[in-house]
Amino acid sequence: MVLKRMRDTDMIDRPRERIAAIGPTVLENRELVAAIIGKGIPGRDVNVISKDIISLLDEKGTEITYDDLTGIKGIGGSRASQMVAAFELARRYIKKPGTTISRPEDILMMTADLLHKQQEYFIVFTLNGAGEVIRRHTITKGTLTHSPVHPREVFAPALTDHAASVIFVHNHPSGNTEPSDADITITRTLAEAGEILGIRVLDHVIVAKTGHTSLKERGIF
Repeated sequence: MVLKRMRDTDMIDRPRERIAAIGPTVLENRELVAAIIGKGIPGRDVNVISKDIISLLDEKGTEITYDDLTGIKGIGGSRASQMVAAFELARRYIKKPGTTISRPEDILMMTADLLHKQQEYFIVFTLNGAGEVIRRHTITKGTLTHSPVHPREVFAPALTDHAASVIFVHNHPSGNTEPSDADITITRTLAEAGEILGIRVLDHVIVAKTGHTSLKERGIF
């Protein structure tokens, strides 16, 4: 009986075995990272290293770089390459060439990483004339009240990408997807700027763990 309990306890600390037994969806983010990097180093176990990586992901999202990762004690070049490759592969499959966005729900899969952020991120998706996604750009990090976005910053990547239209997305860490007064004001300002530049603003979607709100569907702009 004691042996069984010890085995059960060991399983909790072995994310790869847990994935094999029950699947990845129930694992915490830290456990998923631990499953990728495998093990720690003397003096720093895999859980400690994984927590450091999660902190970095909370700050930078999947735009985390090789150099960012190798700056963490316990992550060498090989492990950093594994992590960067995993993120890049995920990005390619989430946004396959020719991916179109025709409704707010289509954007959710491409912004799932925002749901666990502790700060607000303002994202711009650029689209071509066929409505296909060109690229995802992170414009600002922080609340829109304290770090307001400027039309110049927002539309610069759209001009570089030769985009025909854009979609804005930002997260509400509070879980409440109701647009604030600042959200509404900024959206209307950006929509007007887009008209001047000839780049249509198709939507501004607020996302959270509890759901999402489309400002376009609300008739806000």
